[in-house]
Amino acid sequence: MEAKSPAPSWRLAEVWSDTVDLRQLAWAIGIGITISVAGFYAASRWLRGMVASPELAHAYAMLAGLAGCVIAGVICARLFPPKREVIEHSSTHDPAWRAEVLAELAEQPGGLGTLADLPESVVRELKELDLYDLFTEPPATASTAAQASSPRPQGASKEALA
Repeated sequence: MEAKSPAPSWRLAEVWSDTVDLRQLAWAIGIGITISVAGFYAASRWLRGMVASPELAHAYAMLAGLAGCVIAGVICARLFPPKREVIEHSSTHDPAWRAEVLAELAEQPGGLGTLADLPESVVRELKELDLYDLFTEPPATASTAAQASSPRPQGASKEALA
């Protein structure tokens, strides 16, 4: 099986904080409408003869339409894989950013705390993620490095720089 080439950037859009291909999104919407409406009408026709009241048949048919939406979601998830690119950065890449984050954490109520306060499972996870050594450094070093980092532009927020 041959790998598909990525969609051109002009065809990609951000929907609900995820990247989608607009053409595949249109197909997914069409598939969803088709399956859910077909399920609703098929269930409505079938249930009319089986249920005493037409209102109850309509309500059950709506449930069948909702089930059709779920089925369409599963089908579309299998047909159209995600377009996102996951880029994993190690904590060792940018010491200035790490120092800034540690300084922000130290400013929070309760501060950073100590490694002795942590359960063994958390310590193990910190070591697996190569973050344990970061928290063994003295806090003064972290805050000094954060102050030494370049100042933020006027009006820039923490979220915009992260």
